[in-house]
Amino acid sequence: MNLSPFNFQGVQVRVVTDESGEPWFVAKDVCSLLRYANPSDAIGRHCKGGVKRYPLQTGGGLQEVRLLSEGDTLRLIVNSTMPVAQQFESWVFDEVLPAIRRTGAYQRPMTHAELIAASANQLVVIERKQVEQQQALAQVEDRTSRLEQVRYLDTVPSGFETITTIRDRINHRHGLPAWVVNAVMREVSGAPLPFAMVRSRHAGEGGQPFAIWPKAAITRRFDQFVAQCTYVTAERATHPEIPQDRFKIKLRATR
Repeated sequence: MNLSPFNFQGVQVRVVTDESGEPWFVAKDVCSLLRYANPSDAIGRHCKGGVKRYPLQTGGGLQEVRLLSEGDTLRLIVNSTMPVAQQFESWVFDEVLPAIRRTGAYQRPMTHAELIAASANQLVVIERKQVEQQQALAQVEDRTSRLEQVRYLDTVPSGFETITTIRDRINHRHGLPAWVVNAVMREVSGAPLPFAMVRSRHAGEGGQPFAIWPKAAITRRFDQFVAQCTYVTAERATHPEIPQDRFKIKLRATR
């Protein structure tokens, strides 16, 4: 197991990475930062996973500290009434976990059987990617063929909107960041085709046509997308077709 010290607003938060690459947070650091007066009581009431023990060298000598899983750490964050909790949550998601994934974790040498299994798994992954690429290519070709039939207009009709307007409106409606909106519009299954292309008023100066979509259809599309999301916390979610892991989303209760 590897110990990594992180710094949150001048406060040390220690994270231990186990042999499987899973992060475990030092309970004392988390409870202290979230202002839990009685850490044992807080862990007992809010945490559902088992608490690990880890020998840690402290000023008082070698001591065993309690470790919290990622899930239990998030449960303490969500149940904390301190204003710092939301900032701490963002820091864990945006800095700590990505840093651990980038640097990797301790890996013991694989056995001969594990090496064979790993090679077989890698072959399966390669074959699966080839199939996915072929399917993606077929989708692109179909989409291109359909785009070639898109009409051209001189003005934007009422009830239609551009991608810029869609990003702003969907962010206000669902709290989704621009990159997620782009993915839903272009990559996620059922990505909507433009209704038409509008000629730029500055076409003579090199201005390019821009796409427009029906507002009502886009609203339904993103309502459906959000319904398919899995909330990890009150303001973070995942979706099976968004590979970049968790993303921001508006509070479920306010939608």
